[in-house]
Amino acid sequence: HGTRCAGQIAAVANNKKCIVGVAFKATIGGIRMLQEVQTDAQEAHALSFKPNFIDIYSNSWGPNDGGKIVDGPKTLTQTALLKGVTEGRRGKGSIFIWASGNGGGGPHDSCGADGYASSMYTISISGVTDKNTKPFFLEKCSSTLASAYSGGDQIGMQNIVTTDIRNQCGEHTGTSSSAPIAAALCALALQANPDLTWRDMQHIIVETSRTEPLKDAKWVTNGAGKLVSHMYGFGLMDGLAMTQLAEQWRTVPKRHTCVGPYHRVDKYVPFQKGINFNITTNGCEDVTDDVINYLEHVQVVVWLEYDFRGYLQITLESPAGTQSTLMYPRDMDYLKGAFSNWTFMSVFYWGENPRGTWKLNVTNVGLLIGNGQLFVSVCLVVFCVSFLLFV
Repeated sequence: HGTRCAGQIAAVANNKKCIVGVAFKATIGGIRMLQEVQTDAQEAHALSFKPNFIDIYSNSWGPNDGGKIVDGPKTLTQTALLKGVTEGRRGKGSIFIWASGNGGGGPHDSCGADGYASSMYTISISGVTDKNTKPFFLEKCSSTLASAYSGGDQIGMQNIVTTDIRNQCGEHTGTSSSAPIAAALCALALQANPDLTWRDMQHIIVETSRTEPLKDAKWVTNGAGKLVSHMYGFGLMDGLAMTQLAEQWRTVPKRHTCVGPYHRVDKYVPFQKGINFNITTNGCEDVTDDVINYLEHVQVVVWLEYDFRGYLQITLESPAGTQSTLMYPRDMDYLKGAFSNWTFMSVFYWGENPRGTWKLNVTNVGLLIGNGQLFVSVCLVVFCVSFLLFV
């Protein structure tokens, strides 16, 4: 698996054996970590290994895609990701690329339940078929930043050719194959401008990803005029456009954080019914150092317990009217469960002004007819900048 991903990124040119890597002059190494049981400490060690030597960490792994579990980085790994973006690359920030997951077929999984792919410190990458359509395995969520090619729309269709073990040329598919392409494109952007920060890279991806090739994307036009999709993020990554913009890019201003009010409710939620939260924020305009006018990431921290967790759909609507689905229902997640201090993240509001009333809705969509007692607490957190002027 790692050999296949590595070949996509950095297989040398004119090798007369297999493919040429997207960033064929890049240097690459593998960090052994995946095994039957892996610990928080092992993950943290892998993601913080030589952070001033490694620029980009390409991750084609994550929680099980069976549609039943909610899992993400634990304490040590969360710390490693935060330390990576604040101290890695000598203060410019490590670039963490993450595959968004392959459970969208039979299990109907959602990357909203994957805390690695939905971290604002990672760049979550979805897949696209060779026909520019949705792969059968694609997972929908609000945290996907962009997409790259990943393989066919059906089992047995066209896959990604790449290097393989035993000196072979093979193929693979899934978002495991789209993440390495994204990592390689980021490497080209860093070659064009080594001073890019981790947030610069995300802005460049947002500004250059292409929407026009992609079919059936169900685009949403947000309040800043940007097209974004639960399937493809801001679109198909474009390496040429990324490098051209990187060459003239000016570093984005300091990031600010604004935490909204805390809400709690204990309510009986019947079949096909829901509850709404209205969360009003002024963008911390009363706090001079943290006033916000331009959104990047929006988080909703949820404490939730319900008899049928997989029945629930969670949506968030901004003051500008942009709606994103933080969590889709999952028909395999039918047991009593919880989101315990779980952070949902959305990039749908990129460029919007946060001021006004946000609307959070939690609905029992009833994949099977059922009722249940819902205990839920929520807190809105926005991460953005005061003013952002593009070159």
